[in-house]
This record gives sequence, C-alpha cells and structure tokens, in this order.
Amino acid sequence: MARLFVTGLGGFLGSELGRRSLAAGWTVSGIAGARELDVRDAAAVRAAVARAAPDVVIHTAYRMDDRSVTVQGTRAVVAAAAAAGARLVHLSTDVVFSGAQGRALTEDDVPDPVTPYGRDKLDAERLCPDGALVVRTSLLYGGAAPSRQEREILEAADGRRDMAFFSDEVRCPIAVGDLAAALLELAAGEPTGVLHVAGPDALTRHELARLVAAHHGRDPNALRAAPGPPDRPKRIVLDCSRASRVLRTRVRGVREVLA
Repeated sequence: MARLFVTGLGGFLGSELGRRSLAAGWTVSGIAGARELDVRDAAAVRAAVARAAPDVVIHTAYRMDDRSVTVQGTRAVVAAAAAAGARLVHLSTDVVFSGAQGRALTEDDVPDPVTPYGRDKLDAERLCPDGALVVRTSLLYGGAAPSRQEREILEAADGRRDMAFFSDEVRCPIAVGDLAAALLELAAGEPTGVLHVAGPDALTRHELARLVAAHHGRDPNALRAAPGPPDRPKRIVLDCSRASRVLRTRVRGVREVLA
C-alpha cells in the first residue's frame, strides 16, 4: 500500500483526504495543525516527512492572513519532499487570478492576483519544482461538518451574523469530497505542472450562499447581497478541461450536490 503524507491533515480538506485515503489504497500520516508542528520549521518538517517515508506529499496547509505560513511553510515542505524522494502535490487557489479577463482561465494564462492571499499563493506555487503537481481549486463546501464559510452563511441566515454576500464575485465551488477524491487519484498518477480542478458551475458568492442556506433548511431570502470591494477579484472561472481529460473522478456542480 502506498504511503501518503498530508500537511493540514486536521483541516477541512486534509481531514477529508484522511477519511478517504485507505479506501483509495493509501496509508496516511501528516501534520494535523500548528499545535502539532509549525510548518515553517524546516528542520521539524523534514524530520516528520523522513520518518513517514511517503511516496507522495500533499501540501494543503496555509493561512490566509499569514504570508509566512503560506510561503515559508511551502518552502519547508518542498525541501522535505525532495529530501524524501516523494512526489509533491501542492494545493493552490483560483485567486492567483484577478478575474478581469472576462473568460474562463486556463493553466496557460498568466496569473495576476489582486489580493495579498492570492499573491502569497502565487509565490508558494513558484517554489514548487518542475516535477511537482500544482492544483488550483476554488471555494470548498460540503464536508462532514460545515466549512467556515458555510457556518457564516448559516449564522447570517439565522440572524446571528450581520453579513452581506458578494453579488459580483463569481467562483466555481467544488465539493470537498470531490476534490479529495481527485487529489488521491492524481497523487497515484504522474501529472506534473499546473492543473485546474474546480466545480463546473460558475456562480456568485450570494448565489452560493442561497444554495447552502436552502440545503440546510434556512430561508435563502434572509441573506443580503452586496457588491464586493474594488480590491476583490470579480469573475474567476477556471477552465478545467485539462483535468477532465486525465481524471476518472467526476466533479459535480454545486447545484447538483446541494439540490
């Protein structure tokens, strides 16, 4: 059985990878979170990966508001994977793009992030070696427990949070289970370079919020819509045709999943 090492194993995506790994033919270990091991500590990360002796490292750990975790942490994981001779699968984001292009974006399009997080993730991508696989994805939802954004939606629908949802920011949400299945399939394969893996439905954050609220038995009309600030991306639609040619995993649209 192949060995998998996951950073962020205790996170929303990492925990889903852990749940699905055995059935997909993997034994899994990893770093659950910062309390267990600081991903910026290069020596500690290298030692942890060396002990696990993995065939593949999937790097999901990041912190949206901390560049050092996102960038320095990636540098440490890249070095540790190389030292262990492990294949690296690095998780990135659609917000390495501005969305100003007005069309679906392929892996060959030049990134142009407009947010600090997008810039951090692009810098992290650039640390990955030629033999690594960089997977860009979008908003995650639909796990065993609600994600942070799903909790915010439900709190707003219940009147416990004063929050408006962007009516002019378009993304391609993907069910976390579908992404985890795709990543485990890709980890067992040989693709390298950049690959876009996101959902087939493009919709605004407000439209997504309404679907989530209705799925959980809340009134979607209780949710407010508002334009996002000018320093936010507006329309990021990832062209995932390259991934569809290499994946057996079917990535479902959010309207199908939350119907």
